Amino acid sequence: MSPIHPEVISLSGKLTQVARLWTPHRIARFDGHQMLLARVQGEFVWHDHKGHDEVFLPLSGALFIDLEDSITGSVTEVRVGPGEVLVVPAGTRHRPRTVGGEEVALLLIDPLDVQHTGDVRDDLTVDDYPEI
Repeated sequence: MSPIHPEVISLSGKLTQVARLWTPHRIARFDGHQMLLARVQGEFVWHDHKGHDEVFLPLSGALFIDLEDSITGSVTEVRVGPGEVLVVPAGTRHRPRTVGGEEVALLLIDPLDVQHTGDVRDDLTVDDYPEI
């Protein structure tokens, strides 16, 4: 058996390689999951992920996530700042966004087979995440 040499990943270094907004880049794979880095600004598309939760961890800036109640249709706004984590439950329709033109650096944790915008197709949909 060969020795294990795990890689230490520099999030700030990897972020310099993320040029396009709303395009997550895969930085690691583990146990059927992936860690993705993204830079976001403005509004994303309303969508959900029927089969899994989604984890949002802002590294810089404030991310706002609108969550839609599946029964009443009412929308709740949640602010997630650097060092905070939000888990959006499976099947919850949501829309990440930023305010005031702020750009947010974001770490996401998802299953490897996640569809970027769930069943919704949009100009922002990414089918294959670039690996960096």
